[in-house]
Formats: sequence, C-alpha cells, structure tokens
Amino acid sequence: MKKYYLPAAVFFFIFIILGLVNQMISPPVLILERFFPNYGGWAEIPVISYYGGLLAWKMRDPPKAPRWRKITWTMFSAVFFTQLLAGLFVSETFLMTGKLHLPVPAMIIAGPLYRWEIGFMTLLFISTVILSGPAWCSHLCYFGAMDYLSADRKNKPGRLNNLWTYKYTLLLFIIAGALLFRLVNLPSSYATLGGMIFGITGLVIIVLLSLKRGMMMHCTAYCPVGTLVSLVKKISPFGMRISSSCTLCMACTLACRYQALEVENIRSGQPGRTCTYCGDCLSSCPHHAIQYTFLKLKPGTARNAWLFITISLHAVFLALGRI
Repeated sequence: MKKYYLPAAVFFFIFIILGLVNQMISPPVLILERFFPNYGGWAEIPVISYYGGLLAWKMRDPPKAPRWRKITWTMFSAVFFTQLLAGLFVSETFLMTGKLHLPVPAMIIAGPLYRWEIGFMTLLFISTVILSGPAWCSHLCYFGAMDYLSADRKNKPGRLNNLWTYKYTLLLFIIAGALLFRLVNLPSSYATLGGMIFGITGLVIIVLLSLKRGMMMHCTAYCPVGTLVSLVKKISPFGMRISSSCTLCMACTLACRYQALEVENIRSGQPGRTCTYCGDCLSSCPHHAIQYTFLKLKPGTARNAWLFITISLHAVFLALGRI
C-alpha cells in the first residue's frame, strides 16, 4: 500500500490547492474557468490532479524518473509557449493579466529592478526556491526544458572551465543593466528590446552550444536565474549528499548535464552548487551513494518529500502559470 501514498498525496494536495484558487481568486486564473465560468475550472481540476498523481507514480522509481522528467518538462514548456502564441494571435483571454510580459527567465531578476516592484512571476519564483530549492531549474523553467532536450542528445556531457566566472559576470551584467536602465529612465520599449536580445542569445546558445557540448550551457552558465538559484537554494531544507559508500567510479558524472558532479564534488561528498536536485544521477550510482536530504529523514523518505512538493508545484504551475 505504501507505493500509493505519494501519488494519492499529490493528487489530493493539487485538488485542494486548485479548488481554493478556483473559489477564491477573481478574475479566474484556471484556463477553462475563463472560457466556461462556474464549471470549467471544476472540470479542469481533476484532470490536473490526476496528471500530478500519475507523474508521482511514474517518478517513484529512480531509474524511470529521468525519462518522465524529460517528457513532462517538455510538455510544460510546450503548454507555456502554446498559450503565449494563443494569447498573441487568438485571444487575450489566454493571458493571465491581459498584458504581455516578456517570457525570458532573466526578466525575473531584471524586471523588478527596472520597475522597482515585485510582480507575480517574482513571487512564484521565490516560493519555489523556499519550498523545493532549485526545482525551478529542473522542472519548472520553460526555457530549461529546451536546454535539456538539446544537451541530452549527446551521450557524454561536456564541461566548461571557469564556469563561475561566466555565471557571476552574466548575473552582474543583468543586475547592473536593469539598474542603469532605471537610473537613466530608459523607455520600457528599450528595456524590452534588451530583454529580447538576451533571450534570443539564450536560444542560440541552446541550439548550438548545448547540443555540441552535451551540457546545459544556457541553464548552467548563461542564465542569471540559474546562478541566483545556485546561490540561494540553501534557504530550502532539502539537499543532496554523496555518502561514504561512493567508490569514485564517476558513473554519475555521465548522467549530469549541470556540471555538478565533477571529481572534486564527489570527493567532498557534496554535489556542486549547480546541482538542481533533478535526480537523474541516482540510478547511475551502483552503490546508491547519491541521496536526498531533508532534516533527519531517511534518504528515500526525503526524496519522496521533495517529489511531493516539486511535482505538486509543477502541476499547479501548469494550471496557473500564465503569461
């Protein structure tokens, strides 16, 4: 019976959260409720809840989890961009606010600095880091799914020397650029153009460099949100460790697309700061040395707790995370 606990918990949790949202928030944010008031939301909620429970069922087993993470993360990104196109060319009802926000991850940092106000996406992002650490970079980012698909086409992941030099430079560039734009009172159209250029450059990196290197170059080296997540993810109680049963066989390194399992990381007993807790490496270790941590729970229980929160966030954001 224990194998049903996680899927059932995810199903009922999502059902309750979306039910409260559907009842309490106006105007409606569930997509079907917008088109079919009073009953559309209640038709959508069980479907999303079942999807979350099914995903929890499939991801219980570590060897199967990477495949299902890839499938559902790709679908998450596809739904996001399909709705963006529908909002642009079909009906503004598909946009949560009726206003278009530039769908570039870096704008989660640059936008609030330029406008000097915290918006919906910022709160959404902060909540994920508090609840599940770096899950944003392994399950929830609409750009990240494309980066993963590109990098995963190569059997052996590459590595980037001086990785943190690139990460810090680009993070500071985005922060300084947003503050400078605000300081000189640059029109929002110019700020939007800058964001578009940054986003298009990211897509080029995904298509060319991630594919060539077999490493998620956009998420790991280019995206300032990824850098911020790497720096602040410790505010979440979840973590990853490498136990003393590790034999330095380095098999896990071949499963990591985030350059988080280099030899120095493995020897230290701690994955690198770019680790997103994705779990792709778990089944690659013949000694089960890579483990989730959460307070004093056993590794398996800690993993289930992380999956419960992360899959629930994934499913809820799929229903609510609108442009």
